[in-house]
Amino acid sequence: MGQYFARGRRTLFERESELAAVEEALGELTGLRADGAEPSDRPRGALLALAGHAGIGKTTLLAEVRRRAVARGCTVLSARGGDQEQRVAFHVARQLLQPQFAGSSETELRSSLGSWYDIVGPALGICAPTEGAPPDLQGLRDGLDWVLTHLSVQRAPMVLLLDDAHWADPESLGWLAAFAPRAEELPLLVVVAYRPDELPEHAESFRRLPGRAGGRPLDLEPLSAAAVAGLVREAVGGHADDAFCHECWAVTAGNPFETVELTAKVRDRGLNPTEDGAHLLRDLAAAAKGSGLISRIERLGSSTVRFAWACAVLGTEIPLDLAAAVAGLGHEEAADAADALRGARVLTGESTLEFVHPLIATAVYRSISASFRVALHGQAAWCVVDAGLGPAAAARHLLETHPEGDPWVVQQLRAAAGETLRAGAPDAARSYLARALREPPAPADRAAILYELGCASLLTEPATTVNHLRAALEEPIADPELHHHIVYRLSQVLAHSDRLAEACDTLAGAIRVTDDARVKLRMASEEFMWNAFRADEPDHPARSRRLARLADRLKGRDLTERYIIGLRTWDAIQRGEPAQVAFHHAERALAGGLGWAEPDRGFEVPVLVAVAFMYADRPGRTEELFAAGIAEFERQGWRGAHLSFAYTILAYVRYRRGRLAEAEDFVRAGLRLAERVGPGTPAHWYAVGTLIEVLIARGRVAEAAEIADHHCFSAPFPAAVVFPDAQTVYGELLLARGLTEEAAAELSAAGRRLDPRGIRNPAWCPWQLHLARAVAHDDPERAAAIAHEALARARQFGAPSTIGQALRTAAEVSSGSVRIKYLEESVSQLERSPAAYELACALVSLGTELHRAGRAEEAADHLYRGLETAAQCGADGLVGAARDGLAAAGLRPRRLHTDETDTLTARERTAAGLAARGRSDTEIADELDTDEPTVVRLLSAVCRKIGTDRTGLPTALADHIQD
Repeated sequence: MGQYFARGRRTLFERESELAAVEEALGELTGLRADGAEPSDRPRGALLALAGHAGIGKTTLLAEVRRRAVARGCTVLSARGGDQEQRVAFHVARQLLQPQFAGSSETELRSSLGSWYDIVGPALGICAPTEGAPPDLQGLRDGLDWVLTHLSVQRAPMVLLLDDAHWADPESLGWLAAFAPRAEELPLLVVVAYRPDELPEHAESFRRLPGRAGGRPLDLEPLSAAAVAGLVREAVGGHADDAFCHECWAVTAGNPFETVELTAKVRDRGLNPTEDGAHLLRDLAAAAKGSGLISRIERLGSSTVRFAWACAVLGTEIPLDLAAAVAGLGHEEAADAADALRGARVLTGESTLEFVHPLIATAVYRSISASFRVALHGQAAWCVVDAGLGPAAAARHLLETHPEGDPWVVQQLRAAAGETLRAGAPDAARSYLARALREPPAPADRAAILYELGCASLLTEPATTVNHLRAALEEPIADPELHHHIVYRLSQVLAHSDRLAEACDTLAGAIRVTDDARVKLRMASEEFMWNAFRADEPDHPARSRRLARLADRLKGRDLTERYIIGLRTWDAIQRGEPAQVAFHHAERALAGGLGWAEPDRGFEVPVLVAVAFMYADRPGRTEELFAAGIAEFERQGWRGAHLSFAYTILAYVRYRRGRLAEAEDFVRAGLRLAERVGPGTPAHWYAVGTLIEVLIARGRVAEAAEIADHHCFSAPFPAAVVFPDAQTVYGELLLARGLTEEAAAELSAAGRRLDPRGIRNPAWCPWQLHLARAVAHDDPERAAAIAHEALARARQFGAPSTIGQALRTAAEVSSGSVRIKYLEESVSQLERSPAAYELACALVSLGTELHRAGRAEEAADHLYRGLETAAQCGADGLVGAARDGLAAAGLRPRRLHTDETDTLTARERTAAGLAARGRSDTEIADELDTDEPTVVRLLSAVCRKIGTDRTGLPTALADHIQD
């Protein structure tokens, strides 16, 4: 890139407005304003884009940006896309970032990159990929964001230049397009240049620029006749007459590159730049491009032509020795060819060569006959591997060759796919493996390649993955272990695609034909797991009994046994067995270790075991396990569905503890991540359902209804069991909106779905409690019967929070003095539980009933306690109900003794200020040098203290500071 920008400096004609924009941006970045105006309080970055067709002068303008940036003391990162390198994953990212770590030892790199080393290192080519699951796309992008953010701060001010962005590889371009709008918040100026007609859709942010860039790119126009005249006279002499200059403009249409090349030809030919010689300009212009350029190269000799072809095949940053090997030339012959091409203004550079302009590279590449081009790519692949550059560097050349059944080609493509996949580029890996199948491979290798292809498609194209894995099972497979891995992976992707019945059938079929007892046990554990999530499981009670018998015999000697014991824990929770039974099995499962990121395993069982503690009133243990699990996810670079689940379930834990503001912040963070994964996924159902429950508890029913409508949270509900149960949450929402008949219908349907399966624990799914309320007005006897049955189930489970909630419902649908009795026991139970919001509800209900019974002093005490507890929870609707109850009793609410009036800590104030300015949790975490869960906790504390939520934070924070 440096050589590409290093051509001689020329006057930039008719680029005043573009240079003014650059100068303004550099002034804001460095604080050195060219107009003498006062610098801003802090450096401000920007995103500038230069758009224009080929040869219009984008590269020359970038070279001027570089010159001015260096003159102002800026650190400059630069890269450019290449027509031949578009299939090389992270090619542009490596150009930008790899030089910043050049010469660093592994110890220094680990110190610089911290926990991101194993995630971004392989993508940037600064370390080998580790074994195990690759990072997901969002995790890798977050890591690259972190690297560039820290570099821009540590080496500020910084300018990032990207030329030919339309040819950047998809992995790099997708990352930069998402990151670039953040430049305004950093001491970083990002300048990109591209051809607008060739820019991919996933780089649309370069077309709609943020902030002061004006909302659009800087479109470069052809030069006027006067500008071309100035360029001609600067190149060939001031004696060039007007007619000659005008003809130059006419034959080049004002294209700066073509004009420069034309003037070079004029000098070479010694043409007199007058009207007499103007008629020769069209022939000279034709010789500078297209077939004329190729004819000119051919006149330099066959060896030089072959060398030029080899360089065109290799693309950018071409090592001279490698080009010589591809062309089949000796070192001296190759050096002579390079000299000749430099003299002809085709190449530039010494040991590392570049084409003078992409237009020349394209013309040379297209001039190679199709058959010889294929042969050159094949030769290039051999030479790249022989030079020690690795299979990933050779793979793009092998993609251009014809299939010939060559085992070496298959071997290199498989190796490249493995390396690229572990570096975080599944699309590139998939293209390599698809090409390996077309080679074709030996019959004995087909199943393994199909399996690898399925693994590469897992996160992005699950339906394609299913097809590949099923095709693999139809191939002859000599290795039993490979067969087992295919079955595991196929069942996993079917389950994650909401095809749980097919996942279970796949495992059941494999179990029948497997002789190995340990393999059978592993497959049985997978089958038990996916059946546990099936809403349409045909015989849940029978499966539950089999699971109990098996789990009771196992000792937890390996991960498979602990997974089965963990599933027994979850089954006990769903069925409502005594909580102590669930505790017993949960601790057995955890005793030997239950990792959240085990190779070839899902994270479902560790999550279920952790959540079991929450339902049994031990949320602190749940949060402890989730903290460890999130740390594992982040070490792996999993920041998509995995992290979304973790945030969402942490939100649900906070919701059940009555910390509603924190719950809302966590679940909104989980929902943002789930939306990246896609609507309709289990992660999305979890997040939306939890957010609706939290909003209802906070008294914001209309907002909850809007969320449900926006995310299509209604029938048909997912085939997988999710928590909270989606249909039950929808029924609860209808009930909160006063639509009792519709609510009763949905909740009854939920009961018909869950009850026959033996899922009867109101702690996990309180459909009966909501149904009792829904039918209480029209059928009070049925409501009481339903509530009493739910209470009996709650007492069997034994968790105080569950019993207390059921008692409150029983009171609500009962009449007479029994209501107070139920509510008093409800308060007593809930005071022994962590369910603060449920306690607040029970206290307000009891206070209201005591007032009706004429027990004013007791009523006031409970209403005051309920008001204070509701305020601490962030349950604004319940606060209003408590105030109404106090007003009805003739009492005034006293000053709340909560931490709402506490002063903000310095760290909370910083986090709040950044959030109020629209910064994301990731950006705030970078600023505070912490992680996103800590940011969520800080902002939750701020919102709780100043009585608001994230949406109202800017206004509330300003009022708080003013007070």
